[in-house]
Amino acid sequence: MEREAGLEATAELFKVLGSSSRLYLLRLLAAEPSGVSELVSRSGMSQPLVSQHLRTLRQTGIVTVSRTGREAIYRLADHHIAHVVDDAITHVLEEDTLTEGKNDEHH
Repeated sequence: MEREAGLEATAELFKVLGSSSRLYLLRLLAAEPSGVSELVSRSGMSQPLVSQHLRTLRQTGIVTVSRTGREAIYRLADHHIAHVVDDAITHVLEEDTLTEGKNDEHH
């Protein structure tokens, strides 16, 4: 049986998105394109960690980088990814609410 087109690439995408730190950086970049120093400041992560995550996101084509003078500015390559992340967060929060409601019924 032949697999549906795109499943392998989608699985790879979800592996990259399997880091809460990378998800947070994506949410920051969805709000506005930023340089590494700004992302370090806004995320509270170390500069080497931010750079490592950005390298992974660039290698998978999720973010792009352009130069403004000496500064590298990172931005989402495609805002569809921001919608995927937002939808996943909404789903998780809805699940939490449903679970809390069920637990309240049992007390």
